Amino acid sequence: MSSDVLELTTPHGLGRVHLQPASAPVATLVLGHGAGGGVESPDLVGAAEAARAAGLTVALVEQPYRVAGRRSPAPARQLDAAWISVIEQLAFDVPLIVGGRSSGARVACRTAAESGASAVLCLAFPLHPPGRPEKSRLTELDAVAVPTLVVQGERDPFGLPPAGPNRTVVTVPGTHSLKSAAAVAEAVSEWLRAGATLPAAPAPS
Repeated sequence: MSSDVLELTTPHGLGRVHLQPASAPVATLVLGHGAGGGVESPDLVGAAEAARAAGLTVALVEQPYRVAGRRSPAPARQLDAAWISVIEQLAFDVPLIVGGRSSGARVACRTAAESGASAVLCLAFPLHPPGRPEKSRLTELDAVAVPTLVVQGERDPFGLPPAGPNRTVVTVPGTHSLKSAAAVAEAVSEWLRAGATLPAAPAPS
């Protein structure tokens, strides 16, 4: 799939967007990468394929630290600010679904309200550091008020988030890396068919 590559200025450097536009999109899915990887990871590829098949525009966002060639992720506040800046500049006029894998999923959850998201897609959400269940990040998921899908490897050492009132959790074979693009695509396709694109975006406050 060809994409348009955009470089956008954020408060913390240049971000890069791989935009895959639909001709008449019903919604847009914006996805962020994990802490140590890029937008080419199998789970992001699978989610993007499912979204395009459902008639969504897809935007894969590279954080400024990755664009600058750094391997270590920026602090959370910088990731969140850069993410919001990119979404605001893209200015989509259809319902917005935000998400990402691992660290990118956390960013999407923390900023879901500010970004005006209609739904959130979490791939390999890192519920806690391996072997440290007491360091839970469940509050980030619980704070999301819109429909949420979590796709998690059944043997993920970062834990398995519980389902919730607005949260669907689907396990697929694998660990934290979610190497099966097809399994992720199937889970995302089913969620989209169930109406994840239907809620209207929240009105600006």
